[in-house]
Amino acid sequence: MLEGCTPWPEKFQRRYREAGYWEDITLWRMFEESAAEFPDHVALVFEDQRITYRELESRINRLAVKLVEMGLQDRDRVIFQLANTPELVYTFYALMKIGVIPVMALPAHRFTEISHFAKHADAVGYLIPDKVRDFDFRDLANDVAAAVSSVQHIIVAGEANDGQASITDLIGSGSDDSVPDDQASKDLGDPSDVALMLLSGGTTALPKLIPRTHNDYVYNSRQHRDLAEVDATTVFLALLPMAHNYNLACPGLLTTLDCGGRVVIATSLNAEKVFPLIEKEGATIVPAAVPLITKWLTSGMAEKYDLSSIKTMMNGGAKLAPELRQRVRETFGCTFQDSFGTGEGLINVTRLDDDDDVILHSSGRPISPGDEMKIVDENGHEVSDGKKGELICRGPYTIRGYYRSPKNNATAFTEDGFYHTGDLVSRRDGNLYVEGRIKDLINRGGEKISIDEVENHILANGKIENVCIVAMPDPQYGEKACAFVRLKENMDITFDELSAFLLGRDIAKFKLPERLEIIENFPLSPAGKILRRELRRMIEDTLEAEGKIAVSREIDA
Repeated sequence: MLEGCTPWPEKFQRRYREAGYWEDITLWRMFEESAAEFPDHVALVFEDQRITYRELESRINRLAVKLVEMGLQDRDRVIFQLANTPELVYTFYALMKIGVIPVMALPAHRFTEISHFAKHADAVGYLIPDKVRDFDFRDLANDVAAAVSSVQHIIVAGEANDGQASITDLIGSGSDDSVPDDQASKDLGDPSDVALMLLSGGTTALPKLIPRTHNDYVYNSRQHRDLAEVDATTVFLALLPMAHNYNLACPGLLTTLDCGGRVVIATSLNAEKVFPLIEKEGATIVPAAVPLITKWLTSGMAEKYDLSSIKTMMNGGAKLAPELRQRVRETFGCTFQDSFGTGEGLINVTRLDDDDDVILHSSGRPISPGDEMKIVDENGHEVSDGKKGELICRGPYTIRGYYRSPKNNATAFTEDGFYHTGDLVSRRDGNLYVEGRIKDLINRGGEKISIDEVENHILANGKIENVCIVAMPDPQYGEKACAFVRLKENMDITFDELSAFLLGRDIAKFKLPERLEIIENFPLSPAGKILRRELRRMIEDTLEAEGKIAVSREIDA
C-alpha cells in the first residue's frame, strides 16, 4: 500500500476476501467490464451530448495515453477539482487506469484548502475547470503551482492558459470506435492499493485525506446496486458534485456506470431547470440534500411537469425532517431513501421496503454484513439500545487511518481498528437515529465546516479579541454558522467587513459565518471554557424572537 497509509491487518484482509467483499479488481476494470457488456448504451448525457459506453471508453483510453506521455506515473497524486461535466468522468477513469491517485477536492475550495492538500500529498498535478461563473480556476492553479513546488502539471477542462494543458486537446479528435493501443490498454492499478483520496469533514484546522483502495471502493459502490435498485435501466440524475463520496459511489456515478445505466449531468439546481430535465430524460434516481429538497418542495413547480419516472429520491449529508420526507413521497410519488455515513467508510441507508416509521424517522442500517458498529459512552463503554452515544465502526470499506496523519490516527481510531465518527446516535431495532455530533462541526446542508479553522481565521483580524462559532438552526440548510465575537477596546466591525476579511484569506465561501453577534462577555464554565450550548441557546432565542424559526426544546434533566 502507498507509504503513509494504514493497511487492514492480514487477518481482516483474508476475512474480507473469503466473504467475497473484496473482488481484487480495480475501479477501471469495473468500468471496462461494463463497457464491454453495454457498448451501445448511453452512458452520459450533458446538455446536447449523448455519449455511449463505447465512446466514453475510447475517450478515456486516449486521455490515459496522453497523461502517461506527460509524465504522470503510478502512485502519483494530483488535486482533482473538476466540475460536473463529461471531462470529470473521462479524467477520473483515466487516472484510475494508469494508477494515478486523485485527491477529490470540492468546487468551493480555494487557495488555502488546495495548497494544503497539494503540500500534504506532494501532488504533481492540479486538475481544474477553466472558469465557473465569475471565478477563474486557472489563476488559482497558477497561484498554487507557485506556492507548492511539487505541482508541475495544470490540466484544464476547457480553455487552457499558457503552460497549462487542455483535456479536450489531450483527448484529441481520434475515432471513438478505434481500438485502444497497447499503452492505453494497460491497467496499472493494484486492487489492494489506494485508488483515490476523499476529504474528511474537517474537525481539525483543515480536512484530512482519506485513502480509499480499489477493493474497498469497488465494494462500497457495488453494495449500493441492490439497496438502491440500480441496473441497466437506471437514469441517475447527477446534481451535486460528482467528486463527493455521495454522488461518486453511494450509489452515484460509479455504481450507475458499473450497471450499464445512464448518468444525466444537470447544469442547474433550480426546479425550473431540474424538473424539465427529469421529465425529458426519465430520471429514476434523484440524489439530493436538505437545501435542495426544501427548495423543490416550496417551489410549486412539481405539478407542472411529469415526474412519474422518479422511483427514488435520496437525501444525504444532513438529517431531513420526517414531515419533509413524507412530503417528498406525496409530492413526487416516489420512495424516499435516507443515506447517512462518512467518507472514511461506513454508510447506512434506509431500505426501499422498510416500514413507514423507519423510512420517515431513521437513517437506516449499514450497507454491508461485514460492518461492525458500536455505540459507546464517553468512557468507551457500549450503551444499550435506545441510549445515545458515539458511533464507532470498522469494516471492509472503512479505512484504518488517514494519510500521513499519525497524530490524528491516534485519537480517531481505537487500537483494534474502530473509527470514531464523532456522530451522536441511538439504535433501535437495528436502525440508527442521528441525534447530533460530538465534534464541533457546522453541517450546512451536508457541507461540513470546521469551527476551529474558521475561528482561527477570524482571530487574525486585529479588531477581534475572541470568537466562538456555533451552529444556528436554519429551515433550509439545517444549520448555518453564527460567529459570536468579542471586540478589542474601542473597536467596531460589521458583518460585511468580517466577510470581506475572511474572503481575503482565501477560504471557501461556504465556510463563512452567516451571522455576526457582538458580545461583551462569553458565558463560561467553572473551568473557564466558553459554554457553546449557552451561545446556541442565545441565538435560537434571538431567531425565535425575530420570527425566523420556531424552537422546540426538551426540558433539561
